[in-house]
Amino acid sequence: MADGEPANVTEATAAGGTHAPDATGVPSLRARIAHKVMPHTFQGRLTLAFVAILALTLTLVSTLVLNRLGDYFDQQQRQDLEARSTGVAQFVALVAERASDPRPVISAAGVVDPAIVVELTQTSQERFLADRLARADVLIRLGVRVDNAFVPASGGEFRADLQEAPEVGQIREPITSDAIYYRVPSAFGDYVVEVTLSNPYTYRATAIATTTGLLAIIGLVALAVSIVAAAALARRFTTPLRRLTEASRDLAEGDLARRVPTDAPTAGSLELTELALQFNAMADRVQESVDIIRRDRDRSRDFLADVSHELRTPIAAIRTFNELLQEHAGEDPDARAEFLEASAAQIERLDWLAQNLLELSKLDSGLVLLDLRPEDLRATVEQAVEQAGTAARRRGVDLSMAMPDRPLRIRHDPVRVGQVVANLVGNAIKFTARGGRIHVTVAATLDGARIEVTDTGVGIAPDELPRIFERFYRGTRASEARGSGSGLGLAIVRSIVEMHGGSVSVESRLGSGSTFTVNLPHSPRAADGLRPAGSQPVEARTPIAGEPAAEAAYMADSSSSPAPALNVDAPR
Repeated sequence: MADGEPANVTEATAAGGTHAPDATGVPSLRARIAHKVMPHTFQGRLTLAFVAILALTLTLVSTLVLNRLGDYFDQQQRQDLEARSTGVAQFVALVAERASDPRPVISAAGVVDPAIVVELTQTSQERFLADRLARADVLIRLGVRVDNAFVPASGGEFRADLQEAPEVGQIREPITSDAIYYRVPSAFGDYVVEVTLSNPYTYRATAIATTTGLLAIIGLVALAVSIVAAAALARRFTTPLRRLTEASRDLAEGDLARRVPTDAPTAGSLELTELALQFNAMADRVQESVDIIRRDRDRSRDFLADVSHELRTPIAAIRTFNELLQEHAGEDPDARAEFLEASAAQIERLDWLAQNLLELSKLDSGLVLLDLRPEDLRATVEQAVEQAGTAARRRGVDLSMAMPDRPLRIRHDPVRVGQVVANLVGNAIKFTARGGRIHVTVAATLDGARIEVTDTGVGIAPDELPRIFERFYRGTRASEARGSGSGLGLAIVRSIVEMHGGSVSVESRLGSGSTFTVNLPHSPRAADGLRPAGSQPVEARTPIAGEPAAEAAYMADSSSSPAPALNVDAPR
């Protein structure tokens, strides 16, 4: 053992006894005892605390009551002893007057009349004075008052000891009362009787003991009641906490539907009810987040499966063409040219598919920054329609537009909105037979603008309409044109429109054509509720998990000026 170790242990023991922890960090004796004695549950500790507070209160109240009762009984005892002393003095004065008549009780020389001494020293008189009148040991002195001072007379001191048995409830107390001085007027001169009582019989101790016992019984009953009440109240308080703990455990184990009841009679106080409500709200958010993650996981799995399926066809075709070219078909110039042309088409399809996948991924992840400008929507739509005019003429489809006469200024991204119109018109051209018509309409609305693309193409079956905007969905058997597409165009359209805070819908009947309607607000920020009207625009906002694409979109204004009065042609 090291030299310093015993000294440290000795100092710790001297400072705190066995309560102090040793150098090894072992808990002290007091800590170990407290750990074994104290309850470990919150309900037990709350009950113990309530009972301890009540016990402390009863102890303080009992101590105060007993103290006040002691003072009260002391005062009553002093008054009682004073009354007894007065009675003894009066009796002694009567005996002295009767025994000395017609002589003075105290002579001029300061000597008590011998007849009085004989009378007061009789056993019967002593018993009467001590056992009946005083109920205590009696000391009597006769004397005179000179200059307000008592001067005892010669032979005037008498004693009588108490010999009578106490009555029920009486106890002899070792106290001495204050002396009283009873002045007796006499024809021969006034004299004074001094009486002092000691070791009297009193009811004080019995009364205090009775009161103490009664307080003890009341305290024990109160403690018993308090234990039951504290246990019930503690159970009422801890039941919501126990339910919250059980719900938290179930939630941690994967039961995301677990909630804490808040309408039960034992729900607890307002604070515990509020805690339960907040826990349920948190559980709802967790469940929503997990559901979103699961949906994203399933969607990603489906997306990867669809991408793999889409890439498999052109890759297989290119591989086949390459194998054929490596064999004898490569020696035939016509076959080689045909295979190279087909391979180029498949490579172009792969490039187009990769671009669409990248575009859709950017839109979904919020990486696209909208360049919002308060420009005329007519110019954006017209430019997109004119670019599709060549393809429409090549297909023999009549493409027309209907625009308002006055500018239709809304805050939008011209490039992205033009992409929406180009995709819708391109789909319409692909699914409209030669000689058909496609009509694009732009109109003002109360809260923005509306773009309609109507065609006389093959139409969409009713059971396919709910899924028409899903990625890679191309329908089942509507047309060969739909089967040859990638199924990403309409998904891109919906993402861009929702980023602008708008909506896109479709109405169609199989064999009668389709009408796609895009509604755009006058300001995407006002549509999302991101800022009040008239406030300065916010440059960007971080996407929030679970929000629609429009709410999660990044936005930037090319102009810091507030939005102008838009859509002058809107109906009033």
